[in-house]
Amino acid sequence: MVTDSNPRPAKHKRISPELSKKKHFNKFFTSHLSSRSSKTFKPKKNIPEGTHQYDLMKHAAATLGSGNLRNAVQLPDGEDLNEWVAVNTVDFFNQINMLYGTITEFCTEDSCSIMSAGPKYEYHWADGQTVKKPIKCSAPKYIDYLMTWVQDQLDDETLFPSKIGVPFPKNFIQIAKTILKRLFRVYAHIYHQHFSEVVRLSEEAHLNTSFKHFIYFVQEFNLIDRRELAPLQDLIDKLITKDGR
Repeated sequence: MVTDSNPRPAKHKRISPELSKKKHFNKFFTSHLSSRSSKTFKPKKNIPEGTHQYDLMKHAAATLGSGNLRNAVQLPDGEDLNEWVAVNTVDFFNQINMLYGTITEFCTEDSCSIMSAGPKYEYHWADGQTVKKPIKCSAPKYIDYLMTWVQDQLDDETLFPSKIGVPFPKNFIQIAKTILKRLFRVYAHIYHQHFSEVVRLSEEAHLNTSFKHFIYFVQEFNLIDRRELAPLQDLIDKLITKDGR
């Protein structure tokens, strides 16, 4: 059982024409999933246009279009690590938000009375603020708590600043680690409890690509402890072996 407890300079970089011509993974990913589900589980988190983070998001999407996820997750030359982690954390929230949105009708109080990832792993919810003592709850309730909590973190300008000149908090990477650790649990639940529905909806390729992107990113910057990845370690090993690493 697992429980929970717990000034930037003005920079605007022009994205090269070569990158802008590449296929944008995020645009393809979101447009395809949107055709399946007219709504996301939670409102999509948008990065304001005209900000450096927006430029970074475009760069990330263009690089993903090259097809090399290992290279795509690497910190671009001259960029700030906090900013790169922030942009990608928002992106993963949006991806998981849409993926879970496609199977919410199958994830119910009856079908998923506990939040689990297979028979060995059960998650109890606590955010350390409104819910201080871990509580046992259904998967839909847990994921609702989780996604609402993540949304609140992303919307907090003191944690995820989007305005020029506002610094990231000194413990930002630790904050991002907690968010990503919890988002992983949604992937784990989908794979263990709802993969048959994902296949039936013909969304397995999108789930696998999104998860591989997520894993490569958290591995690149050591953002999730290996023990937290245990529910999907076999799948992770297969993905890495398939890519020759």
